[in-house]
Amino acid sequence: MKIEILGTGCAKCKALEEATKQAVAKSGKFAQIEKVDDIMKIMEYNVMSTPGLVIDGKVVSTGKVLSVDEITALIG
Repeated sequence: MKIEILGTGCAKCKALEEATKQAVAKSGKFAQIEKVDDIMKIMEYNVMSTPGLVIDGKVVSTGKVLSVDEITALIG
């Protein structure tokens, strides 16, 4: 599983990255977590408001910080 956090480094982006790491640890699954801060790559996903969360190439959230439980549900 590949999880990408889209954002340029703002506080919300960092909070989403931390929550994602906690959710992956909680789920017990193996996931590659990658922080994407290149604005051109972010735009390739058509994400206009960050932070964005991408799981296996699919945008699942934009513009908000999800809770650990919400992320855990998404990675199932």
